[in-house]
Amino acid sequence: MGTSLKKFLKIFIPIAFGLFLVWYSYNSTSPEERKQIIHYISNANPFWVFVSVLIGILSHISRAIRWKYLLQPMGYNPKFINSVLIVLISYFANLGIPRSGEFLRATALTTYEKVPFEKGFGTIVTERVVDLIMLLAIIMITLVLQTDFILGFLEEKGVNIIGAAGILLVGIVGLFLGTYIIRKSNSPFALKLKGFLTGLQDGVLSVFKMKNKWPFIFHTLFIWAAYFGMFWVIKHTVEETMSLSLGQLLVAFVGGAFAMSTTNGGIGLYPIAVSAALGIYGISSVSGDAFGWIMWIAQTLMVVVFGTISFIVLPLLNRNR
Repeated sequence: MGTSLKKFLKIFIPIAFGLFLVWYSYNSTSPEERKQIIHYISNANPFWVFVSVLIGILSHISRAIRWKYLLQPMGYNPKFINSVLIVLISYFANLGIPRSGEFLRATALTTYEKVPFEKGFGTIVTERVVDLIMLLAIIMITLVLQTDFILGFLEEKGVNIIGAAGILLVGIVGLFLGTYIIRKSNSPFALKLKGFLTGLQDGVLSVFKMKNKWPFIFHTLFIWAAYFGMFWVIKHTVEETMSLSLGQLLVAFVGGAFAMSTTNGGIGLYPIAVSAALGIYGISSVSGDAFGWIMWIAQTLMVVVFGTISFIVLPLLNRNR
């Protein structure tokens, strides 16, 4: 398979999958259900939608500030406004081509702030590793808060808890065994993998060695609190979801987070994943779909609008660079 074909498929498949899910979501509902969903979306309280968008903007600003803390130990101090605009552009780019935003972000930093591409990209990788750790922490918190309900739900669906725990245990043992084998191996693949994992480890540990480690940690916590916050307030736009608890919404939030990484910006899959998670707690598919679509539409429009503005403003502000 040629390189150009691989690139095309990497771009085309997530978009096609997302559009298929939009079609599937549309066709899996009756005309009456679609009418109700559209009614919920069109009558969503604009105040809560605005609050959600505002929290989303604050999370992007916080991410730009946090990024500067990673660059400063290397002797670079990009302009605050440039950092914010570049972050917004990267999210906008990811809607079209998965993961392209990371490369565009490092390239823009090189263009306007003279930071070498590999150094800028290294800080972005470090950010992604830190965010992955935060997502795993949220998943663990969700499991702790909803343990009884999740176990009850699995039993109701006929899932053997002991068998599932056994599979998990085998997976953990296999992970440690695989890590040990890789550490002892000198094959080219193992050496590359060890180098990659060592680099990730160094990137994460560098956070605790930086001068502004506590502000960095604060912004990391704020970013993820904001992510959940903009999800939380949307519950007030649909009557049936208003009474959902913190733990229940965390389950839907985690489902939506995985959906966002599967298709471009979660197109098609995000409302399905959120609705399915809310359905566990007895929320109707109509209300669940409405919740998911309101959240997705609000945040996607925010990224499109501010990303487009950033694409225009960034070169204008840096005409002399």
